[in-house]
Amino acid sequence: MPTQAEIFEKVQSTLVDALGVDEEDVRPDATLFKDLGAESIDLLDIVFRLERNFGIKIPRGELFPENVSDPEMVADGKLTAKGLQEIREKMPFADLTEFEQDPDVEKLFDLYTVDTLVQYVANKLGVKE
Repeated sequence: MPTQAEIFEKVQSTLVDALGVDEEDVRPDATLFKDLGAESIDLLDIVFRLERNFGIKIPRGELFPENVSDPEMVADGKLTAKGLQEIREKMPFADLTEFEQDPDVEKLFDLYTVDTLVQYVANKLGVKE
């Protein structure tokens, strides 16, 4: 069973490979989109590489939300109560306090940090801190 530090190192190298960024830029608090320059097209590659590098299966839509155009999930560019509930369920390890104050769909991907991916993988592998 890998440690959190080992998971971080593998996630870090996964993102270096997938996004072509420098290792020192892949810090736990770095956001995938703003800090590391990921685009939505990169998400499939990241999921594929995480699956391969960790030997896990990531069901479609489990890590990254897919239904942000669903009117039950988003209204007027903001997540609805149902949308927020789904994000809470999918990302129990993410701190949503600030996001819930202004659940702008454009800010949704700011929640995805390197540490979020590490926590997600650790959770999939059953690794405790």
